[in-house]
Amino acid sequence: MPYKIEIKRGLCIGAGTCLSEAPGTFDLDDQDIAIVIDPQGDSDEAILCAAQGCPTDAIVLIAEPASKKVWPA
Repeated sequence: MPYKIEIKRGLCIGAGTCLSEAPGTFDLDDQDIAIVIDPQGDSDEAILCAAQGCPTDAIVLIAEPASKKVWPA
């Protein structure tokens, strides 16, 4: 199930956990804020682990096509 991925830029502290869990999906911009480089760059499981590992819950996952919020719960 693919995810729509949203980054709450005001919450991101640039910890890089998302990069460790899903390096094909996430990167940090020049302000050390997470960005999505490819929403299907990693497995759904890896993307979910990245979101769950974010210390500030800055990553929001919405299941497509149902538009159901998956994370944070």
